[in-house]
Amino acid sequence: MDNNKTVTVNRKAYHDYLILESLEAGLVLTGTEIKSIREGRVTIADAYAKPEKNALWLFNAHIATYQPGSRNNHEVDRPRKLLLHKRQLADLISASSQKGLTLVPLKLYIKKGVAKIEIGLGRGKKLHDKRDAIARRENEREIERALKKSA
Repeated sequence: MDNNKTVTVNRKAYHDYLILESLEAGLVLTGTEIKSIREGRVTIADAYAKPEKNALWLFNAHIATYQPGSRNNHEVDRPRKLLLHKRQLADLISASSQKGLTLVPLKLYIKKGVAKIEIGLGRGKKLHDKRDAIARRENEREIERALKKSA
């Protein structure tokens, strides 16, 4: 039985970036943030990760306010620290410093009651790469339709 509950997937990342490597990271959250994530009120489409002060931070991840929360509710777009092992952190920082590579969140999920995020090291796709991917996908769909009609 799979204990992972996928909360959100960043489909835009797969369209805009060629993902070279991905890994799982934990998130430092407040109480109202995790409650809002469990309700599925989170958006990571415009989010990105960036190293600062010898740590990796997640920016532009929108976690909506928790409605039953009091005046102690969290700030919706605040930077959130990502939890990684030292070696993983060092590898990602050195890799992201290379020209053309960026760290993008791919998926946010809950694993054994703890919020986790899958971070991908990606290289931006050019416009012609995106067009090739779309054309390939459309050709595969046409083949599938033709096979279904003949069967």
